[in-house]
Amino acid sequence: MNIAIPWESPEAALIWVSALLTLCIFSFLYRDNIFYRFAEHLFVGVSAGYLIALTWHNQIYPNLMRPLFVEGNLLYIIPLVFALCYFARFIPKLAYLVRLPIAFVIGWGSGVAIPAVFQRDILRQTQGTLLVPEAFARWDTGLWAIVVLVGVICTIIYFFFSRERKGILKPAANIGIIFLMLGFGASFGYTVMARISLLIGRFQFLLGDWLGIIK
Repeated sequence: MNIAIPWESPEAALIWVSALLTLCIFSFLYRDNIFYRFAEHLFVGVSAGYLIALTWHNQIYPNLMRPLFVEGNLLYIIPLVFALCYFARFIPKLAYLVRLPIAFVIGWGSGVAIPAVFQRDILRQTQGTLLVPEAFARWDTGLWAIVVLVGVICTIIYFFFSRERKGILKPAANIGIIFLMLGFGASFGYTVMARISLLIGRFQFLLGDWLGIIK
């Protein structure tokens, strides 16, 4: 075994820990075991701790603690009280207070997100589907614009349940199913390809950085 990084290197310990944890995760391919559970719990614990520290340093302290306790802006008492209401969940008699911040977050989030999502996912997509005069400058792009338009219309017809599928609606709905399957298949293939790329990266690490078999 030709280890790529010498033992005296400060990176050697991290390389070995990373390699052993990778092998612990791969051991699940055989069956569930204590090594896999150890690596899984370690990953969840480290991720939770890192997220808590990141949230404190990037959000809570600069956006709440510093303006309230350092700069003396008393207006920030309101978000502090809302934040403390989350912990009322642990007190049965005061558990109802958790509804206040949840209601505020959901209401504020809906008011901000719904117009943005409508603008991004509906208006922009509709505009890109219908208003494509530049796409017809070349016959191939114009053909694809027509295919996209037909796919959108047929897919919408497939999800239109107010009328029975008879006449032109039935073949149009069947074409919509084909476009749906193409979209789901492409999405699934992209997901598998992304996971395979992660697997290749782990094998490159084991065979390259750890064992030094490949360069």
